[in-house]
Amino acid sequence: MPLLGHSSYRAPPALPGGHLQTIFPAVFRRVLPVTREAERITTPDGDFLDLDWNREAGATRLVIISHGLEGNSRNACIQGMARAFVRAGWDALAWSLRGCSGEPNRLLRSYHSGATDDLAAVIAHAAPRYRTVSLVGFSLGGNITLKYLGEGADPKVAGAVAFSVPCDLASSAIRLESLANRIYMQHFLSGLRVKILEKMSMFPGQVEIGGLTKMSTFREFDGAYTAPMNGFLSADDYWQRASSKPVLAGITVPALLVNALNDPFLPPACFPEEEAKASAAFHLETPRDGGHVGFAAFNLRGEYWSDSRAVSFLAQYSPQAD
Repeated sequence: MPLLGHSSYRAPPALPGGHLQTIFPAVFRRVLPVTREAERITTPDGDFLDLDWNREAGATRLVIISHGLEGNSRNACIQGMARAFVRAGWDALAWSLRGCSGEPNRLLRSYHSGATDDLAAVIAHAAPRYRTVSLVGFSLGGNITLKYLGEGADPKVAGAVAFSVPCDLASSAIRLESLANRIYMQHFLSGLRVKILEKMSMFPGQVEIGGLTKMSTFREFDGAYTAPMNGFLSADDYWQRASSKPVLAGITVPALLVNALNDPFLPPACFPEEEAKASAAFHLETPRDGGHVGFAAFNLRGEYWSDSRAVSFLAQYSPQAD
């Protein structure tokens, strides 16, 4: 029954409340790039994914790190996590979802919360040279990670950690419509609009501008763009089929979900306590503090609590080779 009743995380006194704990790391955290070796791979459907590596001779363990909505492999949370694993003797691979590396992807299809096939392609490409592979995902990338595990994972995947995951996409989308979350919604939609305008120029006649500039919710955006561009019938169909919560029971490798109780993006449906109680592999940790992809800590190593928590959890299931 891996429902963890205690969490060691405590937010710094200077960062009270979920909103400040969310905004401060996103705006002010700086991490020098750790994954500097670039590689582009071709997906089975003829598109591409951009990978960034940190590889050392002799490493037998790899961590693959997935970013969140409108992020990329160079985000501070991604590079901070990579640095923590490299310090612990792992190789690290950070990847950008389709269209997130600074260049539009080739196909009409976009990245989305249920794109487990792309994570599977990255794992299949990277895994052969390693004894074990572990996964870390943030927010949307965490949903992809958990959904991938629930659908069945590569035999080399030893474990995973996911932070701040909207595992029930419908309820999270509704939560983000609230007045208190308007600043986040506007931020996400501004980036997504740019990507849709790029698609319009690449695929004339296949993507319509419609009410793009006036959209203010994910229901509007996902219904008009995410769903039809990626084979879903509607926003509701997308949210249902792309959410990781329905497949958590299928996870068979050790996996930890860390969702802060004060995360402004996550309603009660995104805290899957019953699924954790019923599982031998899926762990749920719910710190009181942390915000959304926050978990800040002030120390000389520049390491956030989420970094050290992921390393400590995954090291249990992927020990250093002799």
